[in-house]
Amino acid sequence: MSHPFPGMNPWLESSLFWHSVHQSLIVALRDELAPLLRPRYFVAIETHTYIAVSPDAPLQSRQPDVTVVNRGGPAGAAAPTTEPAPYLTVELPIAEPIEEGYLEVRVVPTGEVITVIELLSHSNKQPGRDREGYLQKRETLLDSSVHFVEIDLLRAGPSMPHTEKAVGSHYRLFIRRSERPRQARLYPFSVRQPIPTFPLPLRPDDVEPTVDLGALLQGVYDRAGYDLVVRYNQPPHPPLGEDDAAWAAALPTKQA
Repeated sequence: MSHPFPGMNPWLESSLFWHSVHQSLIVALRDELAPLLRPRYFVAIETHTYIAVSPDAPLQSRQPDVTVVNRGGPAGAAAPTTEPAPYLTVELPIAEPIEEGYLEVRVVPTGEVITVIELLSHSNKQPGRDREGYLQKRETLLDSSVHFVEIDLLRAGPSMPHTEKAVGSHYRLFIRRSERPRQARLYPFSVRQPIPTFPLPLRPDDVEPTVDLGALLQGVYDRAGYDLVVRYNQPPHPPLGEDDAAWAAALPTKQA
């Protein structure tokens, strides 16, 4: 069954699906833009790497209190033999690194970066070290001569700096053009609205293609077959408000 929403699908925001949707949408956006921008520009997929660390852990707990360093030399005297103390074996989770893509539009052949496109992930939106690292990179881009496009299709978590004016909106597009360094365009929209289209910022006098994220999301949803696994008979996470939930329940979704 085709994608049932006019814009963003709130069920896809779940951590069960979003990493896959995120990666697929980045690739779809690259594949859409690359032929439109060649031969003047090359669209590159770059990655952030995150390792999940509990944001509640105090910073000092991430540094050792005691360090044993091997500096060579003869071994010390053996300690007296004693009965081993009783202990329990505890299995420790492996912190799997997570790679999340973003796009850079580069000039050919110099490789100069003209535009950076970020699609936000849960690690960007949740308080903690990963968000702090992203915010530092974001501020660097906003102070640079590079165009910056930020796509926020996640309702969970605090909004990004400079997007607070979009009160009551579910989602946001944030576009800062390098020729207007102290201004940005903010496109707020709700779950009931199509994702706004926007021109991709490029160098002056170049034709700027229109980006239609809604169409790309529709294609990702259909090709991957998310209708087979999304359970529309259960509320999305985070849940919708009462009116929006009633509206979504009336859409022609297929229960998986």
